[in-house]
Amino acid sequence: MYQALYRKWRPLTFADVVGQQHITDTLRAQLTAGRLSHAYLFTGTRGTGKTTCAKILARAVNCEHPKDGDPCGECPACQGILEGSVLDVVEIDAASNNGVDNIRDIRDETRYTPTAVKRRVYIIDEVHMLSIGAFNALLKTLEEPPPHVLFILATTEIHKVPQTILSRCQRFDFRRIDPRDIAKRLREVAAAEGIQVTEGAAQLIARLADGAMRDALSMLDRASGAGEVDEAAVADSLGILGADDAVGLMESLKAGDAAGAVRLIGEYYRAGRDLAGVYDQLLGLIRDMLLVSAADTDVSALLSPAYSIETVKRLCVDTVPATLIAWSHIIQESLTRQRTASNRRIEAELCAVRLCGLRGDDYDDLTGRVSALEEKMKNGVQVVQRAASPQDELPPPPGDEDAPPPFTDDDAPPWVDEERPAMAQAAKPPKPAPAFEEWTGWPKLLEALEKKVSIAVLMNLRVSGKASLTDSALVILCDDEVTQQLAKSAQQAIDEAAAAVLGRAVKVKIRLVTEQAEKNSALDEIVERAHKLDIEVTEF
Repeated sequence: MYQALYRKWRPLTFADVVGQQHITDTLRAQLTAGRLSHAYLFTGTRGTGKTTCAKILARAVNCEHPKDGDPCGECPACQGILEGSVLDVVEIDAASNNGVDNIRDIRDETRYTPTAVKRRVYIIDEVHMLSIGAFNALLKTLEEPPPHVLFILATTEIHKVPQTILSRCQRFDFRRIDPRDIAKRLREVAAAEGIQVTEGAAQLIARLADGAMRDALSMLDRASGAGEVDEAAVADSLGILGADDAVGLMESLKAGDAAGAVRLIGEYYRAGRDLAGVYDQLLGLIRDMLLVSAADTDVSALLSPAYSIETVKRLCVDTVPATLIAWSHIIQESLTRQRTASNRRIEAELCAVRLCGLRGDDYDDLTGRVSALEEKMKNGVQVVQRAASPQDELPPPPGDEDAPPPFTDDDAPPWVDEERPAMAQAAKPPKPAPAFEEWTGWPKLLEALEKKVSIAVLMNLRVSGKASLTDSALVILCDDEVTQQLAKSAQQAIDEAAAAVLGRAVKVKIRLVTEQAEKNSALDEIVERAHKLDIEVTEF
């Protein structure tokens, strides 16, 4: 009868356990020195070896011929425990045996000495599932058990175990297994089973296993059903993106190709892949790109094994960290909505559209927007000009000879003459703003700012800025708020450059064109009223 790979290749000695050397070395040293505790607590994420180490420890304490702390696997005690015929080693699932009566039965059994082995061992898996009453019933026995009894508790949620239990046990924390160790173990198992597995497939499974060896062996078991195991076979069997697929989707996002990104999402959906998993893998790729683009040192050891350092570096070209962070925020928001969305495909497609067309408010702050704008300007911004329509060249329609004559003042009703003064006053055009005298030194100031401010500030000032010099100040007028904010962010550099151009210190004011016009109109009105009242006004 076929046996699953994770069961068939479960380690039988501490030396076979992968990625938990800090625990196995300690246990072997205690066994060799004869300094075993009466209770152990193994905690960690799923598939990291907690139950495996508990079973090895149960055999090691009862082994007749231990070898450097490892069970020999050949004596009657080891063979009987492996086969499950030794009733003195009991494995209990606390999820289904979590009542007070179950713990009382264990407490009553501890009074009796073992019949076939040296020590009676109780392995309580998922111990956090015990009820409060069951924990209380276990306290006294766990604190002072008979010398022939050993308790081994295992849990994935250590925060649910009472402190009174924790204080009575030796705690060992199992780490997530490194992906490189998992990939190496997968290649060993595949070679022993006659399974052809590529290096890329082993690394992809190791990354997807998230530190769990059991999950990795289960994935290898599923992918090996179709023959040779490569990255495509792993992606098809697990319903996930391959490395090339994730790279293709990222290239569509970088190019702003919303149609291409939506088309890829549709292909993944028809292939039966989990769209939430698609974006989760895309987040992993974004994380690698952030490491490469933001770090000054070699980070190849920190990258996911699914992507080469050359591929990630190529994707980082023309992409700033601010854009990557904005993408990650959008994806995380979409993943939250996908959990409750009635149509997950539509939500995934909308997310792709948003990723292809970032807006200003998608960035965390103004610095991120400026960085993205500088990157676009450095690589060139495409400007599409609307073609002239045929209607633009048509002459105005000729007058109609049969049309009625135009309306004249003689045809107006009598009340119009009475209202004419008020209407004339309302229709009076506003007083024009004083003429703007552009400062001739503006080009020199822009030239002086070339290496002192960012590209975004300089380009916006050239396109949407102008300046006027008075005796008291240099006023820089901006056509829009973005240019004004960018200029204010470089106020100090502009002050220094203006002083260098003029040869003297000068106060620089940065204003919007509309604000300056309104201010000038208000000042003119004040000056005019002052003159009517014979008040002398000095203008600065």
